[in-house]
Amino acid sequence: MFEIPPLAPSQWIVILGAVGVFAGISLYAIWDAFHRDFGSSNAKFGWIQLAVMVPFFGGLAYLIFGRKKGRKL
Repeated sequence: MFEIPPLAPSQWIVILGAVGVFAGISLYAIWDAFHRDFGSSNAKFGWIQLAVMVPFFGGLAYLIFGRKKGRKL
């Protein structure tokens, strides 16, 4: 159909760096939500579920909006 050209090493570094940042934000949001008290387990589960189901944007939404709603255990 069409040929995909091979990537240069610098392109791989950019791609892997972006994937690392996206995964790091999501994993940190999941970890932080797990270690906070939101008053109900439904709220905690909802934030963790959002971070898992919508990887980058869910974690970012938690860090912007949800982190303030929970208190550290």
